[in-house]
Amino acid sequence: MEMETITIFAKKLWCIKKQLIISLTPLILLPLIFGLPEKEGKCLYVVLLMAVFWCTEALPLAVTAMLPVCLFPTMGILPSKKVCPQYFLDTNFLFLSGLVMASAIEEWGLHRRIALKVLKIVGVKPAWLILGMMITSAFLSMWLSNTATTAMMLPIANAILESLFGDLATLKENCKVKEETEGQSQVKLHSLPSEKQILSIDGSDGMARSDGRTAQEIRTESEYQMKVWKGFLICIPYAASIGGTATLTGTAPNLILIGQLKSYFPECDLINFGSWFAFAFPLMVFFLILAWLWISFLYGGLNTRLCVKKQDERAQAEKKAEAVIDEDYRKLGPINFAEGAIAFFFILFAVLLFTRDPKFVTGWSTFFNKGYVSDATTGVIIVSILFFFPSQKPSLSWWFDSRASNTPYVPLLSWKKAQECVPWNIILLLGGGFAMAKGCEESGLAAWIGAYLQPIAQVPPAVAVMFITAFLACFTEFASNTATIIIFLPVIAELAMFIKVNPLYFMIPATTGCSFAFMLPVSTPPNSIAFASGHLLVKDMVKTGFVMNILGILSVSLAMNTWGRAMFSLETYPDWAHPSNMSSTVTDIQFPSDSPFNLTSLP
Repeated sequence: MEMETITIFAKKLWCIKKQLIISLTPLILLPLIFGLPEKEGKCLYVVLLMAVFWCTEALPLAVTAMLPVCLFPTMGILPSKKVCPQYFLDTNFLFLSGLVMASAIEEWGLHRRIALKVLKIVGVKPAWLILGMMITSAFLSMWLSNTATTAMMLPIANAILESLFGDLATLKENCKVKEETEGQSQVKLHSLPSEKQILSIDGSDGMARSDGRTAQEIRTESEYQMKVWKGFLICIPYAASIGGTATLTGTAPNLILIGQLKSYFPECDLINFGSWFAFAFPLMVFFLILAWLWISFLYGGLNTRLCVKKQDERAQAEKKAEAVIDEDYRKLGPINFAEGAIAFFFILFAVLLFTRDPKFVTGWSTFFNKGYVSDATTGVIIVSILFFFPSQKPSLSWWFDSRASNTPYVPLLSWKKAQECVPWNIILLLGGGFAMAKGCEESGLAAWIGAYLQPIAQVPPAVAVMFITAFLACFTEFASNTATIIIFLPVIAELAMFIKVNPLYFMIPATTGCSFAFMLPVSTPPNSIAFASGHLLVKDMVKTGFVMNILGILSVSLAMNTWGRAMFSLETYPDWAHPSNMSSTVTDIQFPSDSPFNLTSLP
């Protein structure tokens, strides 16, 4: 009876867990205000309160992001006139322009055409198809949100899988078939659900057919097919997360980085769309190849069929899958005027952002006053055109044809569509991050915490980079990647200044590591979407994601100590990182040869 009462009480508590967190957390954290230096203690109170609310989602993420607007002024940390502008910096406008461009691409189906074209090119052998899925997902997530990319690619993957392997329910049944005496019985392999498409291709009657293989052979084949099916589903969210790191607009943590750099180091102009792409795109490609090899190895895609053609049942299924892709692409029809226009503006959008000030060559921004034109300016100019550019080809004959329709022309994008597609909560989340960073900077909290991280100064910088990346990659498994980078980036910046290491050497790996959440379904929305299909188990994601995290950490470490070091002069302590009360004439701080932070000794 007692046990039953406790169980009922526990269930009641679980039902009101969010209310309890919202009520108790402020009281539990209250000693921080009185036990620490005044401003630092108050700011730490707000930061930890927001961290708890973000990690537990006791309040919606966007609502938590707005807490600095009320708490910083009332607690004497920052005046309201300094807090509120942080919610719409030029970084937010760059993000907004990227989202608007993505909504236009989705409106006219250009992303689906790109996806099917890539799949037609790579072929339908499992490993190559997994590669095609990953390339497409990574490319699209550079410009669209990772969540939208995953949601769009999964139905395509399922349609191809059903053509290759048949109905999933039948496949699962075949995996449970007990081994029988050879020749005693024959077991149906599968029936294809996409029968209408196949009827038009090979003229079959759509009936399920039996073969002469033993139950054990069919079971082995079905288990292989189930493994490949899982590989297809798991590669899409992983590739979307990896692809988002390649551009500043690809994922929110990248924008948090550039926003906080402008706040902490106003003189630092090394990171913009072009320079980030030049650094992060090779890293993305390298990591994507490693991820493909690992997933293909783990889920049965890597075998001799990659290079050798065999005329067997698998070859027949592959032909049917190829026919499905061809049929879907054929249904799209020829590219229309609207798709062509969107493709043109999309390419122009990317090219102008990349060439504005790529650092390794002179960009077009030199034609304007220095510092006046930013990436946000470029993005807003291009997306503004979408709201008046016609979606149908203009014709001079329309003016002289009295019988022609006089309906108003339809632009490429309407504000209603853009408003529906733009996740305004993420924009508020970005603003909350910038406001929190401003509070940490002005209150001295980041410097105070950085001073307590002295033990890391005894670690060689290359090892510190791996440690920071690994820590944030693990932390973001349980919390939003945006919230994670918001919380830790100010501390990492202060740590780098405290031990006189180029701040970018720590901040870039931290930012990238926040996107490496591969182990749990709750880690990212793309993971959740793939897991919600019901075909993946948590142990599948943990097993695959653990190695993915290790590969990601090693890839980031390699990038930072090779081309990243050359691009951003990471072996020097830059002028822009000096506090205002220090001399800014020193451009290269020389550490003793035995110092662990003598970056010139890096391999």
